[in-house]
Amino acid sequence: MSETVVSTSGPDKPESRRDIGFAIGIALILAVLFLPIPAFMIDTGLALSIALSVLILMVALWIQKPLDFSSFPTILLIATMLRLALNIATTRVILSEGHQGVTAAGHVIYGFSQFVMSGDFVIGLIVFAILVTVNFLVITKGATRIAEVGARFTLDAIPGKQMAIDADLSAGLIDDKEAQSRRRELEEESSFFGAMDGASKFVRGDAIAGLIITAVNILGGIVIGTTRYGMDLSTAADVFVKLSVGDGLVSQIPALIVSLAAGLLVSKGGTRGTAEKAVLGQLGAYPRALFVGAMLMGIMALMPGLPTIPFALLGGLMAFIGYTIPRKLEEKRKMAKAMADAEEAKAQRESKESVKESLKTAEIELCLGKQVAAQLLVGHSELARRVARMRRKFAEQYGFVVPDIRVSDSLTLPPKGYQIKIHGTVVAAQEVKVGELLVMANDDHPLPMLGEPTREPAFGMPAYWVPMAYQDELKRDGFMPADNNTVILTHLSEVIRNNLPQLLSYKDMRNLLDRLDPEYRKLIEDICPSHISFSGLQAVLKLLLSERVSIRNLHLILEAVAEIVPHVRRAEQVVEHVRMRIAQQICGDLAEGGPLHVLRLGNRWDLAFHQSLKRDSKGEVIEFDIEPQLVEDFGTQMSQTVKALVAGGKRFAVVAAPDARPYVRMIVERMFPTLPVLSHLEIARGVDVETIGSVS
Repeated sequence: MSETVVSTSGPDKPESRRDIGFAIGIALILAVLFLPIPAFMIDTGLALSIALSVLILMVALWIQKPLDFSSFPTILLIATMLRLALNIATTRVILSEGHQGVTAAGHVIYGFSQFVMSGDFVIGLIVFAILVTVNFLVITKGATRIAEVGARFTLDAIPGKQMAIDADLSAGLIDDKEAQSRRRELEEESSFFGAMDGASKFVRGDAIAGLIITAVNILGGIVIGTTRYGMDLSTAADVFVKLSVGDGLVSQIPALIVSLAAGLLVSKGGTRGTAEKAVLGQLGAYPRALFVGAMLMGIMALMPGLPTIPFALLGGLMAFIGYTIPRKLEEKRKMAKAMADAEEAKAQRESKESVKESLKTAEIELCLGKQVAAQLLVGHSELARRVARMRRKFAEQYGFVVPDIRVSDSLTLPPKGYQIKIHGTVVAAQEVKVGELLVMANDDHPLPMLGEPTREPAFGMPAYWVPMAYQDELKRDGFMPADNNTVILTHLSEVIRNNLPQLLSYKDMRNLLDRLDPEYRKLIEDICPSHISFSGLQAVLKLLLSERVSIRNLHLILEAVAEIVPHVRRAEQVVEHVRMRIAQQICGDLAEGGPLHVLRLGNRWDLAFHQSLKRDSKGEVIEFDIEPQLVEDFGTQMSQTVKALVAGGKRFAVVAAPDARPYVRMIVERMFPTLPVLSHLEIARGVDVETIGSVS
């Protein structure tokens, strides 16, 4: 079985024929340098030169950035070569056929000599000299300088830009394809400005060559006309000067246009957009400048001796533009904002409808039953305000921002019930009496009315549900009744406080570290990951939060971690050292401006815990081995003592030996999760300590 392969690069392709035509055109330009051509072909070539220069200028005006016209140096070389070839052809015709009259070199040169010179060669010489001066000394010189500086700065900036691309690629901000595209654009930019630096020399050389060719044409034509064709000096001077100056004007006007295009191209620099946007957009972007300019134009219009109408028209135009621009900008801003809002709403809608969104779970969620939702969500703004205030309080107290709290309703819950979820798991569920108040029980001051006994959801303390109608009477008797909002939010607050370690994510920890001062970020670089990993540092912070120790003084915690991690690696050992270093904060938070009330362990339990710690040869605790009966006895005595002290309403902490503190905490937290346990080394210097009891 044979297959026929069709070639896609044969000589009949349009691209191939276009390449051949381009090569033939270049060859024809070179041929003009050596072969004589008739006057009508010279007219065609001169018209082509003018059309090409105008086209180059228009393209330079409309491109978005200089690299969009990266072929400009090549086009400039071809255009310059075309003008020089035509100059040589016209010189040949002027010197050989000039005695026949001013139309000997074609009608384009004759037309320019009549139109620009008005039939007087002296005027033509002056105009020609001015054009050469403007092109050579002003436009070409400035464009050359801009190209030189741009090329030097672009080449100097290449290493930094290459490093920036590599850094973005390493950070994952761009992919390999984008990095290759940026490198290619960087190479094209450096090549373009380097080529423009050299191409600007073409324009300067073209101007000089045009001046020399015109002088040669004038002198040579006068000599040939008087010596070979018998013309008198005045007639020869008139004919050959008109022809030579006309030829110079025809070549200098396209050269001036191309020089202007080169200047516009290199002076555009890093500005994106067409020349109209770059120039008029920036000139008209400042209404106050336009108003001041309009005022000055008005003053000049009123000055005696100056024409009133031109200045008045310009002043009125500037004032009108200055008045209309702010309104157009405001309309564009509103339209852009509306489009951005629409796009954001569309993205959110698509995100909610996507399958991936259904896989996401809220870190904290409050689910309400039908009746509770009807009561709480009616005043949604009040609920949102209180939730935001709660999150702000947690941030100030514990040093990090807890996640957003999602409030939703569910038909699967009891109508008067609610659930609190952490990472999608129900950690608390309760029911409230809609339209009733919760009042804490007080044995010393009984309720003046009947109430339904219950347990307060947050702390499990005895309480009563009382109808809303008794609110004023309860307040007069000194009770503090709580409505459903307060009950639910207090319960939510306590649940969040009990789950702080689960709510401190790795992302939250990195955000906290990134907000530190540069010196502490350098400290983090010194210890992470050489001595402790970032996840290990997160474990230290979680252990602190699990005992409700605030991490707001993160810089002090990092200093303490840096002291101990070269010697120990276990997070539990690091935490014990950190607690000693921030003892002032821990004691201050517990004392709240007064004495620190402590509950000490008796000698029996100090000795029992000390003997239960098994150590290695270095003295490090490797095991906690205590008899179950002792644990049961300790729990019983601790429970009796703590309940008696809690009934007194005082806030206190349990104090144990430093090496036994973690294990005492391990037993105590199962009975009293919120009861703090300190070691003797964590009682800061200068703290007023008051012992309120002992477990013995």
